[in-house]
Amino acid sequence: MVVVSPQLVKALVAGSRLLEEAYYTLLNDVEVQALWEMANVMAVKRLRYNDHGPVHAQIAAGAALYLYQLLRKKGVESTLVKDGIVDTEDEAALVPLVGALLHDVGNSVHRDNHERVGALLSEPIVSRLLGSLIDDPRKRVRLRQEILHSIYCTAYDVDCLTVEAGCVKVGDGLDMAEGRARVPYSLGNINIHSLSALSIKSVEVLEGESSPVKILVYMDETAGVFQVDEVLMPKLKTTPLRKYVEVYAISGDRVLKTYSPS
Repeated sequence: MVVVSPQLVKALVAGSRLLEEAYYTLLNDVEVQALWEMANVMAVKRLRYNDHGPVHAQIAAGAALYLYQLLRKKGVESTLVKDGIVDTEDEAALVPLVGALLHDVGNSVHRDNHERVGALLSEPIVSRLLGSLIDDPRKRVRLRQEILHSIYCTAYDVDCLTVEAGCVKVGDGLDMAEGRARVPYSLGNINIHSLSALSIKSVEVLEGESSPVKILVYMDETAGVFQVDEVLMPKLKTTPLRKYVEVYAISGDRVLKTYSPS
């Protein structure tokens, strides 16, 4: 079991030279840092929404990478390996890691259509990163397209076509504890969006008994169910992960609602 948090991604990349190099290269990339900064200028300062910058990027990346590693441990096949895009598990894992780190940079232009804009903005960054990591130029292009696919598909109305991209989309939705809802709500306003967001206290991901993955969403008010219904489940249902993940909304010692794989 792990708790979704900003520290998770650092622990997960530590066992892989490729993932560790990718993570720290992006973390120290001046352009990426500036895009994260501008994403929060637009989202937080101007639109008065919740965080969409570097903290959220790392929370989403940790959640996405853990989901992917857990699914593989439980026997779920990598789409990228199956389709011949890459040769190794570490190469496939670059998609949940890099896609999640960059998925919200489109907010640096505007909230509207930020997933589409983010995919375009990320292309030179991903190309630069893969140029330092992958020797085969054709594989670099294939991987680049898969990462851009994962960013594009974080939009609610777009279906993810790979397990790896699905981990990015669901990992994004798991950053909802302590007011960090992924449906933006206006800071300072009291409404169902803000009340439900503040109700979520923690999110845990662990191996399921009847499914590969179990997600536990702990809340102190029943209003928190709104976040699960309106944020997490719409994302999950547009990914291949919908077949492998069960979700529980919990308040105290009560299970308020359960969601079974579809």
